[in-house]
Amino acid sequence: MNTLTDNAIMLRIKAGDLEKMGLLFERHHRSLYGFLFHMTYNREGSEDMVQTTFYKMLKYRNTFTGDGEFTAWMYQIARNILKDSYKKIAQQARHYDVEEFADRLDGGTAADEQLEIKQTRSELHGAMENLSSDYREVLIMSRFQELKHQEIAQILQVTEGAVKVRVHRAMQELKNVYLKRKR
Repeated sequence: MNTLTDNAIMLRIKAGDLEKMGLLFERHHRSLYGFLFHMTYNREGSEDMVQTTFYKMLKYRNTFTGDGEFTAWMYQIARNILKDSYKKIAQQARHYDVEEFADRLDGGTAADEQLEIKQTRSELHGAMENLSSDYREVLIMSRFQELKHQEIAQILQVTEGAVKVRVHRAMQELKNVYLKRKR
């Protein structure tokens, strides 16, 4: 059953097999949470938005045509929820715990190297926080979520070339912000 594509599963859900939504949740809730968390830096809000995204996918399942990628459709819904919640999030204090989303370091790394890695990671995340939401969004999709440029283009409803330009510009801006923070 797990060998079905996301599109095939969503088409079954659209046809009324609502129990299949659990498979999509298992496949995508972590990556969706990662995207939303990196956009908002709010753990609880991101968890709520993941739940809302899956609820809306179920509610609006009839809008899924199966022509494009399921992930593009899912991220479009998540982006709409994110846009709707920006006002609410702006009112809350932005809290970012770098360790909350960081990969575990190898136990063999020396303590001072671990501290340096932790500090560098913190500085990088601080620089990401200072990027515009458009740049942060495209970097999260391409670097953290590892989505292909073609998938990002479907999500953002732009050309693949425009995505490549945005990623390049976002990386340049991140580099500039990071280096300014290092001074």
